Amino acid sequence: MTDPAPLAGHPRVAGSSPSPGAPGSGAPGDGGGPAAGLSAAERRRQCWRRVAPAAVRFLAGLVTGVLILLVLGAAPAQAAGYRYWSFWKWSGSGWAYQQQGPAVHVPPDGAVEGWRFAVSPDGGQEAARPGTPGDFAAVCGATPEQSGRKRVAVVLDFGDPADAPARETPPEPRTACAVVSARATSAEVLATVAPPLRYDGNGLLCAIAGYPRTGCGEQLGNADRPAAAGTTPVGGSGNAAGSGSGTDSHDDASSGIGGPDLGVIAGVALIALLVAGAVHQTRRRR
Repeated sequence: MTDPAPLAGHPRVAGSSPSPGAPGSGAPGDGGGPAAGLSAAERRRQCWRRVAPAAVRFLAGLVTGVLILLVLGAAPAQAAGYRYWSFWKWSGSGWAYQQQGPAVHVPPDGAVEGWRFAVSPDGGQEAARPGTPGDFAAVCGATPEQSGRKRVAVVLDFGDPADAPARETPPEPRTACAVVSARATSAEVLATVAPPLRYDGNGLLCAIAGYPRTGCGEQLGNADRPAAAGTTPVGGSGNAAGSGSGTDSHDDASSGIGGPDLGVIAGVALIALLVAGAVHQTRRRR
């Protein structure tokens, strides 16, 4: 008995396999799959388009984290303090920081000036003040007035033992009344009552009454550093003083404090270039 003939209008018998090239067969040329007919290069480009955005986001997050760490790690270190003589004036009922240097400031008759040796922040206003009040009558009351000359009270505070350089002991605080010409500067007043004075090559006051013997405005932690080159003992007129007080210049001590290291900057630049290259490649492949 022969098989019944296929039903009219049906392209094939149910259950039979599609012929090569028929729709839905998946064979080459049928157009059934999304990647059908694509070359290997085109498939790689499609894959890259799917992966690239996630890779760029990952790199951006990584760079952000690295930059934060670099900025925090490369922030300039703040100096703990400097060992120096700070310059003060008595104002009303307390000590006020003297904005002018001793070589240019001309105190009036009856003024009270103070000096304090201590480890203090570099900034003047936060420096340690003299511990003795500025009482002009107590200091100069017994000194008679002289025609054409002025009296200036001077308070010297050599600081605490903790402030002293290694192997040095601070003298006891003391006061003195200077009788000087009417146009004398604070440097000349100080030289009259507390010689010898010592200045460095930049005019920074290093020592009063010979204290300390060495050092000049050194940063805390360098207490045993020898005196800066070019320091010269000065006595008498004090006219070798520079234009600032002990708080006006810390060139030697602060030269090691600066911005981020060049290696850090180079690393940041390299990472930025890598990210820029990745973004550029992503746009090209699109």
